[in-house]
Amino acid sequence: MARIRAFENAAEEASKGGVAAFGASLSAANVRGPLHLSTGQEAVPAGVCANLSRADLLTSTHRGHGHTIAKGADTTAMMCELFGRASGCNRGKGGSMHIADFSVGMLGANGVVAAGIPIAVGAAQAIKLRGGGEIVACFFGDGAVNRGPFLEGLNWAAIYRLPVLFVCEDNRYSATTPTGEMTGGEGAAVRAAAIGVPARAVDGNDVEAVDDAVCALAGEIRAGGGPHFLHAITYRVKGHVSVDAAAYRDSGEVTRALEQDPLRTAAERLAARGIGESVLAQIRTEADAEIARAVAAAHAAAWPEVAEAYRDVQDVGAGRWY
Repeated sequence: MARIRAFENAAEEASKGGVAAFGASLSAANVRGPLHLSTGQEAVPAGVCANLSRADLLTSTHRGHGHTIAKGADTTAMMCELFGRASGCNRGKGGSMHIADFSVGMLGANGVVAAGIPIAVGAAQAIKLRGGGEIVACFFGDGAVNRGPFLEGLNWAAIYRLPVLFVCEDNRYSATTPTGEMTGGEGAAVRAAAIGVPARAVDGNDVEAVDDAVCALAGEIRAGGGPHFLHAITYRVKGHVSVDAAAYRDSGEVTRALEQDPLRTAAERLAARGIGESVLAQIRTEADAEIARAVAAAHAAAWPEVAEAYRDVQDVGAGRWY
């Protein structure tokens, strides 16, 4: 969680000057384009991915830095990717919203809401067809439950009893609108249960609670129990993107949410168990130092060669891949 928080803080700083659509100058930013931060949501990816092996797979959202780090991706390669450098984990082509690292089973973030769900279900179908023992963790936000792929994906997974853990990372906002104002019925977990996917709710700011829940659910999935659904309730501390001041919510709401900050909660619990402040401070210091090295490496890294623009591109007419 400390590494995710440090990465998000550094990425936010690097994006200042950020997005032309918000009236800012692109030339001032090291990270160009929209940057969707997961600050405040660290307990969900940390608690989930603690129960995944390297061989297990994961699909993410447009807010996917935390998922990628928790799955084991290299933070320097990730930062280089955000900077658009050749040494990025996707050679600078994916950036923040489409970051991926197949070497650790992270199949990709996605700029389209709910689009990771059918990818996860397809991956799980492949695992089942070849008789593999891996599972797929599929992260998506609360806004995704109102999109078509949610119904289609969960329905397919339920019918074929696929090894998928659906994780609804409920940060209570769909872009700039409270999700509760645009979601009918009793919410995500009830919808999943109605399709036949067993659902469980958890405090998404309590990393131990997430860990315990996923330990149980992952065990059931690995034993052939079919898909399961985790509704993790957390809070998006930052705006929708890094240059969004989030004026659509009152400051009191954010203040109350910060009282449930997952890093603060975990630190207090560890202190109560006799873990000294010096140990906790060392964890934070090491995380900050790791990310500082990643930022320095990204600044120094080479830009991609122009010819890279023509790699990974399909010639539709001739059906060739380059």
